[in-house]
Amino acid sequence: MVVAVGADHAGAELKGALLELLRHWGHEGLDMGTTGQAPVDYPDFAQQVCRAVLQGRAHRGVLICGTGIGMSIAANRFQGIRAALCHEPLSARLSRLHNDANVLVLAGRLIGRAMAEEVLRVWLQSPFEGGRHQRRLEKIAAFEEALGKKP
Repeated sequence: MVVAVGADHAGAELKGALLELLRHWGHEGLDMGTTGQAPVDYPDFAQQVCRAVLQGRAHRGVLICGTGIGMSIAANRFQGIRAALCHEPLSARLSRLHNDANVLVLAGRLIGRAMAEEVLRVWLQSPFEGGRHQRRLEKIAAFEEALGKKP
């Protein structure tokens, strides 16, 4: 699986660790920046990861900022993106099973590396259940269409 990973300065260190882990697990990790501690604007990296997912260059995306809130807000502005901020494995699993989340958001300043790795592992391994959940996603897509939400 190809996974695009982006972070602002608060998530750069965790991003590097997760990219290494993705490669170790046999996935292709696309590094969408940033790489340092110099302050940057999280919407720029959310846009890069979301566009990679929407354009089919990546199957899924991961975004990391200090709290995860900013990245979640920015990512969910893109039609077709279902970004889920997850702090533990259960929410990661359910974000895939019920919501078909295609972008995982992590809080670089609030989650430890070991927990972030477990959340990512569970999120990558969890399938979408479909069924009644598909109907709900179709309603969300209709809202996006009606509002003219575009990437």
